[in-house]
Order: sequence, then structure tokens, then C-alpha cells
Amino acid sequence: MARLIPAVERITRSRALIQKARDLPAPVNTGLSDFSYVAQVKDLMRQARDLIRFIPLSPSASSEMKAEVAAIFKEIEQAEIDLLH
Repeated sequence: MARLIPAVERITRSRALIQKARDLPAPVNTGLSDFSYVAQVKDLMRQARDLIRFIPLSPSASSEMKAEVAAIFKEIEQAEIDLLH
């Protein structure tokens, strides 16, 4: 059985995944013609979302933690816009 990951660690890992996506080398040619780059970015963003998706639904989550998760969701959206558009 998989071990439970605390919410604080999930938030830390999610932010690390966002930074990893930002650190990926941008393709030489412009546009969305580099499908492997797009796939890598989208996969990292999906992983970041999946890590924190259920934190706001947890009864033990504080309001500060819920606000931090909402901020991370916005950060993920902004990172996708910055990297793919």
C-alpha cells in the first residue's frame, strides 16, 4: 500500500514540478511544433495539479493551506501560458 504524503510535502513537490517545467530548455524553433516539449510541460503541470487536487477537500486543511493551494493552481495556469503560448 502506498504511503500517505503530508499536504505540506505535496505543496513543496508541486512547486518543484512547476519549477522543473520552467527550467526545461525551450525549443529552438518557435511555435508548438516541438511536440515533445509541449508534452513534457503538460505532463509536469498535470503531475503538479494531481498532487494538490484533493488538499482543499481534506477536513484537516486550514484556510491558509487552502489559499496556498488556490495560489498554486493559478501559478500552474500562468506557467502553462508562459511556456506554451
